[in-house]
Amino acid sequence: MSETDIETPGRILAFAAVVEVGTGLVLVIDPAVVVTFLLGVDVSGAATTLGRCFGIALLALGLACWPRRQGAVSGSPTVRGMLTYNVLIALYLAYLGAVGHFRGVLLWPGVGLHAVVALLLVWRCRGEQRTKGTSVRSGR
Repeated sequence: MSETDIETPGRILAFAAVVEVGTGLVLVIDPAVVVTFLLGVDVSGAATTLGRCFGIALLALGLACWPRRQGAVSGSPTVRGMLTYNVLIALYLAYLGAVGHFRGVLLWPGVGLHAVVALLLVWRCRGEQRTKGTSVRSGR
C-alpha cells in the first residue's frame, strides 16, 4: 500500500471536516442564514435554537474527524461517523427537496456535496480493502 493510499481517505475526511466545522460555526452564529440558503424558508423561535444545537453537533463532528498525523484508515470510527452522516444527510436533504418541496439555493448543491463525499469515502475504503487483500495473498 503506497503512502498516497493512506493519505486519500484522510484528505476526503479533512475536506468534510472543514466543511462541517464551517457550517457548524455559521449555524451557531446565525442559523437563519443557513436555513434560508439551504431550505428557502425563514426561521425564528425554537427553530433558531434547534439550528444552533445542530451547529454545535456539526462542530463536534467536524472536530472529531479533524485530520491527524497518522491519517485515516477505512473502518476507523472517524471514517464510519463521517460516512454515516454524509449518506443520511444527503438522503434527507434530497427528500426535503423532492417531497417537502423546499427550494433553497444551496439545497441541491448540498445534496450533491454530501453524496460525493460519501461516495468518495466508500470508494477509497473499498480500494483499501482490495489492496489489503492483495497484499495478504501475495505475502506482503
